[in-house]
Amino acid sequence: MAAYCSAHLLGKAGCRVTLRRTDRPRLPAIMLSDAALALIREVFELPEVFSDAPRIRRRIVAWAAPKGESDKPLVLEHSAAVVSEQSLLASLGQKLDGDDELAKSESDWTIFASPPLPQVVSEQRFGSRIASAVQVDLREGCDSAACWIESLEDGWLFLIPNAPDAGWLLAIGGAVERLLTRSRVIAQQIARFNRVGEFPAYPRIVSPLCGPDWLACGTAAMAFDPICGDGTANAVREAILAAAVIRAIDAGGDARELFAHYEARLTAGFQRHLALCREFYRTGYGGPWWDAELESLERGLESLSIAAGARPEFRYRLNGFELKRLG
Repeated sequence: MAAYCSAHLLGKAGCRVTLRRTDRPRLPAIMLSDAALALIREVFELPEVFSDAPRIRRRIVAWAAPKGESDKPLVLEHSAAVVSEQSLLASLGQKLDGDDELAKSESDWTIFASPPLPQVVSEQRFGSRIASAVQVDLREGCDSAACWIESLEDGWLFLIPNAPDAGWLLAIGGAVERLLTRSRVIAQQIARFNRVGEFPAYPRIVSPLCGPDWLACGTAAMAFDPICGDGTANAVREAILAAAVIRAIDAGGDARELFAHYEARLTAGFQRHLALCREFYRTGYGGPWWDAELESLERGLESLSIAAGARPEFRYRLNGFELKRLG
């Protein structure tokens, strides 16, 4: 997503851009909030894109309740579209076919939106949780316009229908079979399931995030815990900033200041994500698994807060898709 967005914006600004494609597993289901959809439509100038995608109208939450309070699942209003990563990129990348000859030539800039990254880069990881992606058949009578989230002793489940009788389950923490055995809400919605693959679900960020002729963006720069559901929109925001930084430097801006701004903005966004995650894991089921994941988030927030205190104030702000210097 970050690669497509930055390529689109730089190409629109008159830059010669090519995509070097990498092979990696695609997410089978992504839930895009109305705010994320609006941002994507604005960037790509596609006002109707995903208008026919399956819609989620309700969010059913079975999170651990404080002692003395009802543990009955909460039914909340929600509004989002469900797409696969493959269909997402296919819809947005029709005008971004790679130029094989240009890809072989030297580039002034490289935006890394997926590994491998330059050797100087190291990664910080905040947790150890792994997610399993599970294809499911829904039971008859399941509300396919609702998504479901449930906390359990050693993990949590997130069910996203993408058809009247089918959907995808994310199982984070323990084994899928064990989590479903202990589930009292989501297991009742599932008739059959088939595990598809696993991927890390803990937040992580690389350092440095940019260098003299490159920037890291999207999942190459940082990865979000799916519990917050803002990974796609954040990748778009990062790409907007990456393209703006490159354009500002090429227009004569101070590269050191602009790189510092890019690092600071992305790190601040990641810090906000850790803070949101902390609230979920603080109020989860409780016990050794939850405590260990929460502790890793607390350590991350502490280290990022110390680093933030040493950063200068922001000297730029985005005006549309361009960076303007303050003062």
